[in-house]
Amino acid sequence: MSVPRILNPHAVPVVGRDDHLPAVPGEVLTAHGLRSRFSDPLPWHPEIAGDGLVRRPEATAAAVLVPLVQRGDGLHVLLTRRTDHLRDHAGQISFPGGRTEAEDLDAEATARREAEEEVGLKAEVVEAIGRLPVYTTVTHFVVTPVVALVRPTFELTLDSFEVAEAFEVPLAFLMNPANHRRHVYPYEGGQRQFLSMPWQGVGADGRTREYFIWGATAAMLRNLYGFLSR
Repeated sequence: MSVPRILNPHAVPVVGRDDHLPAVPGEVLTAHGLRSRFSDPLPWHPEIAGDGLVRRPEATAAAVLVPLVQRGDGLHVLLTRRTDHLRDHAGQISFPGGRTEAEDLDAEATARREAEEEVGLKAEVVEAIGRLPVYTTVTHFVVTPVVALVRPTFELTLDSFEVAEAFEVPLAFLMNPANHRRHVYPYEGGQRQFLSMPWQGVGADGRTREYFIWGATAAMLRNLYGFLSR
């Protein structure tokens, strides 16, 4: 049985929060701390391997960049809101990324290329420091998250066809499980569970709004939390 897509995640009830878990220590959430963790990783298995029941033979290889911008007040995660007309994950919050092309040498090449195409991040400001385990989506993508430090000397140029806007969220907020909400979506024959990490931020129009981070993006962030909190 295929897993149904969730079209209105905001309406799915919250069944719990993980405020009983500790936040990642501040000393880990630095460029030095992250380089150290990724250079000498301990044995570890991700909490969430995907939101599809099985990895299908026709699954498409893809990669995303998890861009950690080095701001004066700490690291910030650069995220995008996808445009509403796209076929897959329309309107959702996501990392820059996409499917692997024949010319891509590896996942890092895919993530870098897609980040430059989607938001204009140039290779010279991006330092890839490691990967998270692959994540299989309900839309049959097998995604490799590539974690990277980004120097704050860039100017974004958005691909208006794919990206409605880009924004940043403090990494410390996302690495605190008190901000992780659990949802359960029942359907005939089973149920889907997913996480959300809603963030109140200022949009491109200057107004404060909620960015509903959920699904695959939230799951990969949760896996980053699991990796850093070992």
